[in-house]
Amino acid sequence: MSQFNRKDAMAAGYSNDVLPTTAEDRNWGVGNFFTVWMGSVHNIPNYIAIGGLFALGMSVGQVFAAILIASLVIAAMLVLNGHAGSKYGLPFAMLLRLSYGPKGAMIPGVLRGVISAIMWFGFQTYAGSQALSILIGKLWPTYLTLGGDWSLLGLSLPALLSFLLFWLFNVALIYGGMGFLGKFTNILSPLVYIVFGGMAIWAINLAGGIGPILAYTGSGVEGNKIVIFIAAITAVIAAWAAPIVNVSDFTKLAKSTKTQAIGQTAGLVVAYLLFAVASIAIIVGSEIAFGTPIWNVLDVVARFDGTFAIAISVLTLCLTTLSVNVTGNIVPAGYQLASLFPKKLTFKSGAILAAIIGILTMPWKLMESATSVFTFLNIVGGILAPVTGIMLAHYFIISKKKIDLNALYDAKKGRYHYKKGFNVNAIVTTIIAGVICLIGNFIPFLKPLYDMSWFVGIITAFILYTLLELPQSKGTLIAKSPTLNEENS
Repeated sequence: MSQFNRKDAMAAGYSNDVLPTTAEDRNWGVGNFFTVWMGSVHNIPNYIAIGGLFALGMSVGQVFAAILIASLVIAAMLVLNGHAGSKYGLPFAMLLRLSYGPKGAMIPGVLRGVISAIMWFGFQTYAGSQALSILIGKLWPTYLTLGGDWSLLGLSLPALLSFLLFWLFNVALIYGGMGFLGKFTNILSPLVYIVFGGMAIWAINLAGGIGPILAYTGSGVEGNKIVIFIAAITAVIAAWAAPIVNVSDFTKLAKSTKTQAIGQTAGLVVAYLLFAVASIAIIVGSEIAFGTPIWNVLDVVARFDGTFAIAISVLTLCLTTLSVNVTGNIVPAGYQLASLFPKKLTFKSGAILAAIIGILTMPWKLMESATSVFTFLNIVGGILAPVTGIMLAHYFIISKKKIDLNALYDAKKGRYHYKKGFNVNAIVTTIIAGVICLIGNFIPFLKPLYDMSWFVGIITAFILYTLLELPQSKGTLIAKSPTLNEENS
């Protein structure tokens, strides 16, 4: 079996950030993957989304079932789309070339690594800054009145200061690198269990026990209950549409495929079990206790009696939101921009640029109501689900898990060059599947497709791309596929 020629790739202008990881860098074990997505589960926007499900009239049982089913789907998608990363050490930006071509990869790369990542970064940063405002306000009450009625683009002075401060925390974590990020998530994991477990107990006691919470039925959903239930599952999964696409940026650090599969599956299922209990108890319990729906978990925390309880809860919310913001948004943005401009940007400079642009998206507009976040999630899911479907179809069906790394890093010729650097089949599939996902937002009769955008997108793209590509791939022999860790397959 031929070996990957790293020197030739570097001579062609590729930086270490987009080259396959070396054996020395592949040091993430089960524990790292068990904890790396903890912040992606327990963060403020996810709690707001669950509050939105109750706002739609769903019952406790329906919400609990939707969360657990979604967690299993998410785990499966992360493991499957992360397989190429753990086997070959490939980052997402380069893995896209397998199905889209070296130039065509820029299209889904920009959709995920630039547009989606930057929008999500701004959203998560604002959510975290709200928590930070509560924390500072409890320690220094005058802070919340600074500037009086002054505002800038809809933000008061305290809100603006908190937003910029939390933004700086994100930038600081970027400079810590992936090694520091792995250690950060390991420390955060036990804190999450303690704080959110405590918040769930507090809410249960506040509601008068577990009985009233379990008996909560909601106002009842209007319309087709099956479609709405699938739409609820979609809403939970859609928050992961972006990380699922670029999960190889993390699995490329795995010691083996088995390591990332066990770690991610166990970590997500356990994390979502706690999340389901905590989110339902906190949202329903507080509504029972206070007599009014409270869809934003930060409004619940603000009602705590003790300063210490508020401080530790808000601090954990800040840290989990900080964790998911870096792992799910800044990391892919940094790598994608470095891939688009390899001679001008590195991972860190690309990440900083993305963070700066994230400020300009005015993300506070996405948290104006309990259901406004769903519009954002459905659009992101509709855009990125087709990309996941194409990646899975090409890797598992077309390439049969074999990749020629030397050909992949040769942008001028070879089997992955396609037609002038573009794989027309992948681009056409992305457009068609994306239109099918999102057209329901404009045509009421097709709204169920929009409500289930992630499922519609991934299934449509997987089938369509396979039908277009499979006839062309027959008879193509992928021999001598250089890999760094063939034993991990």
